[in-house]
Amino acid sequence: MQPYLVSEFRRQSDARRAPAYQHLRRSLQHAIENGELTAGQALPGERELGKLLDLSRVTVRKAIAGLVADGLLVQRQGAGTFVAERIVKSFSRLTSFTDDLRARGLDPRSTFLERSLGEVTPEEAMALNLSPGAGVIRYYRLRTADGVALALERTVVPASVIAHPDFVENSLYEAFAKLGIRPARALQRLRAIAFDAEQARLMNLPEGAPGLFIERRTFLDDGRVVEFTRSFYRGDAYDFVAELQSEPTP
Repeated sequence: MQPYLVSEFRRQSDARRAPAYQHLRRSLQHAIENGELTAGQALPGERELGKLLDLSRVTVRKAIAGLVADGLLVQRQGAGTFVAERIVKSFSRLTSFTDDLRARGLDPRSTFLERSLGEVTPEEAMALNLSPGAGVIRYYRLRTADGVALALERTVVPASVIAHPDFVENSLYEAFAKLGIRPARALQRLRAIAFDAEQARLMNLPEGAPGLFIERRTFLDDGRVVEFTRSFYRGDAYDFVAELQSEPTP
């Protein structure tokens, strides 16, 4: 990796007039994208990188901080800086954000930007099969893992299922489990989006950064809809996969 990084850094420096930390940031990003740095691989220390490229530790630290903010690198206290692993989420299994991240040894967290009780809107009533005037709980959450923002989620749940907004502490599905509720299936739609200015600010991303929008309606065995969630995932952190099977030959 080191010969490639030196060569790429020199190429970046020759090609553009920009601060040195930007050249290093681009060089490291290219090393990750080209497979010279692989998921989970440790980076050399700041002192070693600075010596290798004749840069100050402040410059190296600033470049690394930018890539951590972008979700390409992660820093683990006492261990160093590592290439982030992309999160593979299956469309074939009904799992929660919390389940997905814990399965990969990450620490999922939720910051509530909004949680409230209100009257269902026409769009929500259609999605949740509710009558006009029915009560709903709304959550707007910033979802993070190990301190890195990964998604924004707007969730609506019938008030007949969860009576008070504060009942959900971190994971909606953990709250369902406390109530003895087990989602049986879900319908999801996915499309590519670009983060708007407000979303980008919350996600610590540049405006227009690529993302993935997923709309989910979750059902119980009896057909009741218990969740209507619209999620905005950062596009550089997730791979979505689905298992496809051909129809049996007659």
